[in-house]
Amino acid sequence: RKLAKMALGEALPTFAGPLGNPTHVERFGRVVCVGGGFGAATVYPVARAMREAGNHVITIAGWRTHSLMFYLDELRSVSDELIVCTDDGSYGRKGVVTQPLKELLESESRPDLVVAIGPAIMMKFVSLTTQPYGVKTVVSLNPVMIDGTGMCGGCRVQVGGHSRFACVEGPEFDGHQVNWDLLFQRQRAYIDLERLSLERYEHACRMQTAADRAVAAAEGAR
Repeated sequence: RKLAKMALGEALPTFAGPLGNPTHVERFGRVVCVGGGFGAATVYPVARAMREAGNHVITIAGWRTHSLMFYLDELRSVSDELIVCTDDGSYGRKGVVTQPLKELLESESRPDLVVAIGPAIMMKFVSLTTQPYGVKTVVSLNPVMIDGTGMCGGCRVQVGGHSRFACVEGPEFDGHQVNWDLLFQRQRAYIDLERLSLERYEHACRMQTAADRAVAAAEGAR
């Protein structure tokens, strides 16, 4: 939220990146890119690169409701086909992204690769949907990251029974090999502190807003 409120001309004191490994791009054939929520922005450059490599790209983008949607024109510009889903049916297809994905998997033109980016629960069910069909599925994991060099171990995930560090070895892994239950557990490790931090931030914002209004009122009374 602090990043979202930065004004034109403001700068970050430090910035590290890019972290981890780039997306592996080659000509696979038919590629389905699945973006859920904020993942729609992240899946955009992946879909663009896949299409530039000569792939037939189908993008499935999902949101809870129409008011949360963004990047439709951008996604459409890099996709041979764009399927939009909303949980409440306020735009596009009603339902979750795994429904049209399953239809594609059962069609004669089954995809050769699926790339899923979004909430962990969505990526888990995308992986569960593709697994019976033997379609390679790449997911982009976003666990807690502190130093970004693998030293803190906060980004540790289990893939294929082995510990991997998302910030240096990821963020993309084989979705069929990820221990999703362990990932969900680790994502909740600091949930109380995260909630407290958000409450303090929102309180500070309200105090600042009240102070700004008081100053504006005082200046207007002069």
